[in-house]
Amino acid sequence: EMQRSLVGSEMCIRDRISKAMKKIVLMVMMAMAVLTTNAQSEYPTSKVEKHDVAILVIDMQNDFVDPKGKLCVAGAKATVPAINKLIAYGRSKNWKVVWITRDHRTSGVDVDAPRIPLFVDGKTGYCVPGTWGGALVDGLKPEKEDIMSPKYRNSAFFNTNLDLMLRRMGVKTVVLAGTQYPNCVRGTANDAMSYDYETVICTNACSAKTPEVAAANVFDMKNMGIKCISLDEIEKEYK
Repeated sequence: EMQRSLVGSEMCIRDRISKAMKKIVLMVMMAMAVLTTNAQSEYPTSKVEKHDVAILVIDMQNDFVDPKGKLCVAGAKATVPAINKLIAYGRSKNWKVVWITRDHRTSGVDVDAPRIPLFVDGKTGYCVPGTWGGALVDGLKPEKEDIMSPKYRNSAFFNTNLDLMLRRMGVKTVVLAGTQYPNCVRGTANDAMSYDYETVICTNACSAKTPEVAAANVFDMKNMGIKCISLDEIEKEYK
């Protein structure tokens, strides 16, 4: 009888061990399934750098900014300090800095039709890559991690991959700086709003040929729903 009792106890212990092992195996299998699911659900784009906000610095090239430039905008050079302050603030907040530039071939084949005369009949054009006119004005210097994004028309979005890059990085808000209000700043702002980005104009970092032209464009863009605020206001609102 004692022997039967011992045998029964041994069987009971084996049964408990077997159940415990099954539970352990089941838990391990469930954990592996979760890990596998997570690995499969992680899409490669998740590894790309992410930023909520991007600063778009528009056309701050010698031909537009320097008094010796072929299409100098009178108010552009004075905005360089404000643009640098905006960039410094943005970098401190992990905002992406994107330099938008005009890059035209010497033939003028890719320039706006009204400006073709600047490229033909012996004329050398403007904002040609590799020339003084196409370089960023002194006082503005991109960092290695910044993006250089060339364009061929007023809007930085027209026939470029800017929207593709911004969406890949998760950008929701764009802050615009540069020159000039009625052309490239306004064209870019309109398209940014059309692509559903929160669009912000840093008013003391943008320029036009006259204060009156700047004011008229700010008035229009505000009525469109584009936010036009100073650098101080940006720092207060976007902390």
